[in-house]
Amino acid sequence: MKEFMITEERTEKAVLVGLITPGQNERQAREYLNELAFLAETADMDPVKQFYQRLEAPHAVTFVGTGKLQQINEYVTENDIGIVIFDDELSAKQLRNIEKVLKVRILDRTHLILDIFARRAQTAHARTQVELAQYRYMLPRLTQLWTHLERQRGGIHMRGPGETQLETDRRIILDKIARLKRELVEIDRQKSAQRKNRGRLVRVALVGYTNAGKSTLMTLLSKSEVFAENKLFATLDTTVRKVIIDNLPFLLSDTVGFIRKLPTELVESFKSTLDEVREADLLLHVVDISHPSFEEQIETVNRTLIEIDCREKPVLIVFNKIDAFAFTPKEEDDLTPRIRENIPLGELKETWMAKLPDRCIFLSAKERTNLDALKSLLYERVREIHVRRFPYNDFLYQDYSEEEMQC
Repeated sequence: MKEFMITEERTEKAVLVGLITPGQNERQAREYLNELAFLAETADMDPVKQFYQRLEAPHAVTFVGTGKLQQINEYVTENDIGIVIFDDELSAKQLRNIEKVLKVRILDRTHLILDIFARRAQTAHARTQVELAQYRYMLPRLTQLWTHLERQRGGIHMRGPGETQLETDRRIILDKIARLKRELVEIDRQKSAQRKNRGRLVRVALVGYTNAGKSTLMTLLSKSEVFAENKLFATLDTTVRKVIIDNLPFLLSDTVGFIRKLPTELVESFKSTLDEVREADLLLHVVDISHPSFEEQIETVNRTLIEIDCREKPVLIVFNKIDAFAFTPKEEDDLTPRIRENIPLGELKETWMAKLPDRCIFLSAKERTNLDALKSLLYERVREIHVRRFPYNDFLYQDYSEEEMQC
């Protein structure tokens, strides 16, 4: 049986392929491929070329048309390319036909994300979740591995070796999936007991698109070192720290980042990790406001929160990276409509964000700009939740100084 392979840790040239469709315009397609390039770099690949094709829908046999596939093949052959990555999930049939033409390693977006998760999983919990997602991804693609044997049938009432091997592999994977699910149930039981042992402290969870700056913010608020890196999915395992602002303690958790087209296998496998989000009393939604499509990223995160039943939780939006925000002023004779890239930050704040005066804040975690304002706002939100839970403790959280509290 063909095992799920992790990309070797060396730089290998890769080509990226995406579609421009009625549901995905050219700007979106280019942005998605740029994100795919970032994913490839995170997996230690060197994305050297991007190919696009306009289609009504992905080609059922080769994803792109045969002419475009031949064009990609010529480039791959002439430039010693080792990997071709497609921006959408490929079926077993598409994968088989593309490999026949290109004769190099073929990945789709889901496979690449699973590859990155496999590299970055550190704890037994994360490794188990990733392995479960990998086997779920493999299961419907088993037919691709054994199609060359499926036609070798035996005699009457006998099964051919290909069919036997396919069924054997399917049973092995189903057994492994069942075992991994049992392991996750046991890990979840242990983690649930740990969460109960934390008492009834208010819980705050950092959520957001991957690489929005959650881990950097976690480090600043908790005053403890949390791994942060300018790569996608730097954090897989949930980190929980006790934070005290003035005299008010609460628990702050950093969770895995979300991304567009997040594989269903990962959403299902990482639901236990996202228990910290489900059980949180307040969500800090961290947004990279310097990203050209930060509003689409907000929608992606909101959709994922709905998937894990967190629609009704109170949310404080943290617009991070204001130090990296840039815009391009329109020239006076340019009569085309303005786009997001033409709007300065001050004017942007007066759009829909102006309706969130007490539910959003603008800062730079890297430069520590406006960090004190975030702490003050966070203190107020946590205090409100704490007082509702423990009304008899209200007097503790009046505006007393530390010396007055000691008296």
